[in-house]
Amino acid sequence: MKEIQDISLEKVFENYELKFKALADKKRLQIINILTQKGSMCVCDLAPIVDMAQSKLSYHLKILLEANIITKETKGTWSYYELNQKELNHLLSHELCCLFKTND
Repeated sequence: MKEIQDISLEKVFENYELKFKALADKKRLQIINILTQKGSMCVCDLAPIVDMAQSKLSYHLKILLEANIITKETKGTWSYYELNQKELNHLLSHELCCLFKTND
């Protein structure tokens, strides 16, 4: 039973590692901040604000998407990105703290 619990806990750690690696970049934090302020945005509108080529911006957006920190909706030929507020709330939640808190 302990091995199953260790495997399960390992998956939880891998999941958080992916998310925190996505957050551990100044440009990605800037993107998150802009999306917080402006809501859903097209890459074409986001690129000039972050002063980045669309190809480089797409790389950062892909990392945030894989970590489920943002969502993407395609409308015609354009992709619109938006914060996954539920996921961000979860990352900043009491649940994460409980992984590292003793039972004192």
